[in-house]
Amino acid sequence: MMAAASASATSSQQHPHAESTASACGGQVYPVDVAEGNPEALEAPAQLSHAKLLTEQSSAPEFFCVPGREKIKLETSLMCFLPLYGKNNRHKLLVLMDPQNKNTVLAAYLHGSWWSVEDILKTADPSRDGLKQVQTFEERIVLFTLNCIIFGRLERRLTRDVLFVPHSEKEHAKIFWRNGEATAFYTMKMKGSMCNEHSGETYLLPVLDTMFVRKKFRRCGLGMKMLQDFCQTFAAEDDLGLSTPVSADMYRVCQRFLESNPREQSRLWEVEAPGDWSQRINIWLKIQLEQKCLKQADGSSHMEKIQDDEPGQSVEGQMHKSVDHILKCRITPEEPAELKDGELIAQHQAEVQQYKGIRKRARTEAAAEDAFPKNSRVIS
Repeated sequence: MMAAASASATSSQQHPHAESTASACGGQVYPVDVAEGNPEALEAPAQLSHAKLLTEQSSAPEFFCVPGREKIKLETSLMCFLPLYGKNNRHKLLVLMDPQNKNTVLAAYLHGSWWSVEDILKTADPSRDGLKQVQTFEERIVLFTLNCIIFGRLERRLTRDVLFVPHSEKEHAKIFWRNGEATAFYTMKMKGSMCNEHSGETYLLPVLDTMFVRKKFRRCGLGMKMLQDFCQTFAAEDDLGLSTPVSADMYRVCQRFLESNPREQSRLWEVEAPGDWSQRINIWLKIQLEQKCLKQADGSSHMEKIQDDEPGQSVEGQMHKSVDHILKCRITPEEPAELKDGELIAQHQAEVQQYKGIRKRARTEAAAEDAFPKNSRVIS
């Protein structure tokens, strides 16, 4: 057997389509640049290679080269097949685990060779620049690598970040390419698409579902650009959603974006599927209320110490809880005027009613039965 080299040494001779692709890309190609078009044909060599390692006792062992480390012997004990689409096991990716940390993926077997994770995220195609819709199977592998390997296994903060499940086979997604590397992605649920396979509910508005930026590309404005792209993609829609829960980091991105784009302030909502009015919180309003609550907390001596009945919860956490409670309240004229935080509740109610009034007046004459489309659940 031929010893396995690092991914950067892979030549165009290893794949029938790679030679023409290499010419177009200036000589070097990466897995995403070779459009196989047939997932089964891409996976078959991986299955064969794994089977050979299981059955053959080779006198010439294969190795994978990791820069700055000793060569890693290719053994089946360090390999596993990861399902690309979660519970759907139809397509799997053969990966090589780090012998020093079995939770870390070092490489994946694609187009007859082992490729490092970093090289899987590279492209030599100059047309891949900026946000590009995920279309090919190879681009789905890049999306999986960003989500489940880079974020899920390497860069996720266990105590703060919500784990994204593997995206579905037909997930609407865009990858942000910069200087030949996949730097970030975001996915969206389309209006009218099914919320899940167990109910007949469908999304009542487009929803930005997941977003991730690799650590080394953060603080470069990529989150702002993806949020702007999402809003522009659905420019004709009155309302757009961000899937709950929205992280504190994402709220900071939203704040900067909405401060720079005030016209979008009434459009963005934190939503729970399917996204009717009872499942929405206006993001800009929540930001304003939270800032007001924090200012009040700074001036209140009794908020300087965490309450004993809520151990481990920070003051900021209490403020988040308070704001969520205020925004989700539904008050009636019969309720007492001296309600705690009544001023904020009334402000929220007034702004929502004002917003609805503006929306209603802005509509052209429509049929009466279409007057309240967003208050209903769509059942198929």
